[in-house]
Amino acid sequence: MSLKKPEDVFASLTYATDDTEFFTPMPAGYVKGKTKYLVVFGTVMSGLGKGIFSSSLAKIMQDKGLRVAPIKLEGYLNHDSGTLNPYRHGEVFVLDDGLECDMDLGTYERMLNQDLSRLNFTTSGQIFSSVLEKERQGRYLGRDVQMIPHVTGEVKLRLRELAVATEADIVFVEIGGTVGDVENAYFIEAIREMSYEEGPKTFCFVALTYIVEPKILGEQKSKPAQLNLKLLNAAGIHPDIIACRASSPVAKKVREKIALFSSVPMERIFSMHDCDSVYVIPEMLRGAGIDTAVLDLIDLADRADDEAEEVAKTLWNSYIHAFRTAEHAITIGIIGKYTTVRDSYASIIQSLEHAGAHLDAKVQIEWVDSTDLMDENVAERLAGLHGVIVPGGFGFRGVDGKIACIKHVRENGIPYLGLCYGMQIAVIEFARHVCGLKHAGSTEIEPDCPDPVIDMLPEQKKIEGLGGTMRLGGFDVAITPGSQVSVLFGGAQRIRLRFRHRYEVHPDYIQILEDKGMVFSGRSPDYPIMQVLELPRTVHPFFMATQAHPELTGRPLRPQPMFLGLVSAALTRSGVTPKTIPGLDGSETDSTASAAAANSPAT
Repeated sequence: MSLKKPEDVFASLTYATDDTEFFTPMPAGYVKGKTKYLVVFGTVMSGLGKGIFSSSLAKIMQDKGLRVAPIKLEGYLNHDSGTLNPYRHGEVFVLDDGLECDMDLGTYERMLNQDLSRLNFTTSGQIFSSVLEKERQGRYLGRDVQMIPHVTGEVKLRLRELAVATEADIVFVEIGGTVGDVENAYFIEAIREMSYEEGPKTFCFVALTYIVEPKILGEQKSKPAQLNLKLLNAAGIHPDIIACRASSPVAKKVREKIALFSSVPMERIFSMHDCDSVYVIPEMLRGAGIDTAVLDLIDLADRADDEAEEVAKTLWNSYIHAFRTAEHAITIGIIGKYTTVRDSYASIIQSLEHAGAHLDAKVQIEWVDSTDLMDENVAERLAGLHGVIVPGGFGFRGVDGKIACIKHVRENGIPYLGLCYGMQIAVIEFARHVCGLKHAGSTEIEPDCPDPVIDMLPEQKKIEGLGGTMRLGGFDVAITPGSQVSVLFGGAQRIRLRFRHRYEVHPDYIQILEDKGMVFSGRSPDYPIMQVLELPRTVHPFFMATQAHPELTGRPLRPQPMFLGLVSAALTRSGVTPKTIPGLDGSETDSTASAAAANSPAT
């Protein structure tokens, strides 16, 4: 997809005038009615899967050859998601341009096989900051700045900027939270205004609701859904499509009742019940005829390409078939401190599913709380695992348990993949138990530790005055030829990974670690930053860690190579010869080619 740079779009904005005060200034090149909009609202409760529904619907529109662009509107006042606790909001997803955003952006990237940008995510904090900055610049001509038209106008402006930058046929708008929340009321009002401004057949409204099924009653109840749909109507939005979330398929009589009270035709009321994978939702929507309804509602049937859709369907369904028919069960342990909140590791879970489907493996996950691990019980707690992941994290809680875990898997040949913090802890463990640096540590955990093998580099400290020391977004990684990671990426000598961290391997200790057998096979091309490490296969079947978050770039049709390596090694440990062994035997297999494709930019 060819995108215009955000700064080019922003530069085209005009100052308000007396003639246009109550209308949003239009980005240069914007044509009313050319781009269509599909908006997803949540009712009854949050966490129903608006992002999954919206991205699935966007996927089947994309299959038809239409250009789609998603955007998530979040009501919280944070400027981005970077400071949110995983217990409260799930994982922080990092885009290639460095924006820390909601985990739903990860769902969009995986479904659509697109790399998104900061144009695809907006919070109330960003909206209000922009409005206040324009007020200080005098761009409102001395008028009193109000929620309407200025704040709602800023929201409409963001949507139109995205339409211009992506040249999308359809912009998919997901509004965070639920109808009735104070913080998203102005988003809903902005959508109402914009649908009026754009004209007929330009907007499609979808309400995602929840059908309760109390065990004590033994039947589905739609009253909460009915009442919340009335709230949406009261806000000036009449839904065109209603998606009903439930644990089991929504009964016909329940859908009939919702149709009666909402005035939405039965054929546009869809049961979005629990299923074995989020990736089957697109076909569920297609089977229910939702795609046809959308094309009719926003008058896009003439732009659809039936032949392109058939090709895309076949490819996607082959993945679903592979996932459902995977023969060999393996168990991967995820050793972390947010294990009670599965959304904290959403991208890791998905990346394991992708790799498993491609290697004929049904990956089962065992969650291990690192705060409960110690040298005395680690062998018992990790017994039966075919592979282990230590994911990203911050702070000192659970560190001792992770060190005990990594020592055990390193000494016992259990396949290991360390992600971000999982690489830093692997370095500390190796320094202590192999290099003899008994007091090796990280200055994040112990600022005055005698051997700070993990430290904040001077280059990071210099940018502290700019508001933070986090190294964020996509960066190139120079790969050592012939290394395991090089083979996994199809012999590539430079790859691109996404990062979110502020501490690094201290340069003074690199030679000490290498002398004892640690291989730093991925490095920053420009700075003394170690980004991938591994142990030789003569020492360990698969021991790899990266300062990056490779899970952020895994896609169903192009699984992330490091996860392919872990799952393949785990299959071998389980006693199964992998269907393909991507790079672990040094050969150029089909899966190696697949892994190399995962390093290619998304289109």
